[in-house]
Amino acid sequence: MARKKIIPDLDVFATVRLLLAQGGDKNVSFSTVAKATGLAPPSLVQRYGSRDDMVQAALEAAWDALDAMTERAEADAPLNSKGAQALLKALGADAPETADLTLLAIDFRNPTLRARAAAWRDRVETALAIRLGGGSKGRETAALLFAVWQGQMLWQIAGGKGFRLKDAVKRLSD
Repeated sequence: MARKKIIPDLDVFATVRLLLAQGGDKNVSFSTVAKATGLAPPSLVQRYGSRDDMVQAALEAAWDALDAMTERAEADAPLNSKGAQALLKALGADAPETADLTLLAIDFRNPTLRARAAAWRDRVETALAIRLGGGSKGRETAALLFAVWQGQMLWQIAGGKGFRLKDAVKRLSD
């Protein structure tokens, strides 16, 4: 069977993230990505240089998509406590951008990816604080809400239902 000659980077990156999600860091190599995409391993080496560079490019592309989704969610969420809930709901939706949330934390030893995560968290907490009245109380409540929401996202993977987001927003913002 002839190999596919042109596959966009975003499709390769989606494959890399899928392989990471399925089997962790050890599951991603030029060979496994080549097999999954139909590209030749030397083509991947030529495109990305190293396996680590390929993985980082895939994760940075996921951060780019999540940043764009966050921008849209911020624009759509009203500036009140219901808007805080709507913002987190939009970011926790079953969309390809948010499916990578837990995966994006795969290796915070990488300073570039760690900085992206910190910037995103700061952005989301700021957006929440604005919707929760601002000031020091709004910032504190936003930080707590973000932590609770991230914990819920993490444990949902393990099958836990957790709490209703609107109940957490109500309890924390009263």
